[in-house]
Amino acid sequence: MKKYFLVLLVLISFYNCTLQKKVEYSPTVVVVKANVNTLLDDWHKAASEANYEDYFGKMDSLSVFIGTDATENWSKTQFADFSKPYFDKGKAWSFKPLERNIYVNEAKDFVWFDELLTTWMGTCRGSGVLEKKQNVWKIKHYVLSVEIPNNDIQAVILAKKKSDSLFLSTLNK
Repeated sequence: MKKYFLVLLVLISFYNCTLQKKVEYSPTVVVVKANVNTLLDDWHKAASEANYEDYFGKMDSLSVFIGTDATENWSKTQFADFSKPYFDKGKAWSFKPLERNIYVNEAKDFVWFDELLTTWMGTCRGSGVLEKKQNVWKIKHYVLSVEIPNNDIQAVILAKKKSDSLFLSTLNK
């Protein structure tokens, strides 16, 4: 009986040694945030260096970019077409992050963020969504807004009253 037990034990041990155990690497939230932070920094850097391919290469094919003007709700293609002349001239825009908050889903393949930026327009806020597919992060959605101090909002409302009226009239047609 001991011989059968020993043979069985050897066979089970041999079988377990030959099995390749697939271990999936799951990055920590800290690693995900660091990777996304680097991607966003590199994205902004690509714009400041007028690197068209690097800038738009970080965006998903179905990306949406929402700018500061009410008419600026662009697909990636529309935004790339609009931006190309600026990149071709060698100077697009320069956004430098002042602070950034990144939030990660449980599966660690989807993040959303907000960032405070210094820009040629003054202080702005960006927010967006990134998705990781086939081990690559891509920007899916980005919204840029101009920050207006609460004490100045009435002056801004007055300043944009005419353009808002014209814009709204195009939507009601």
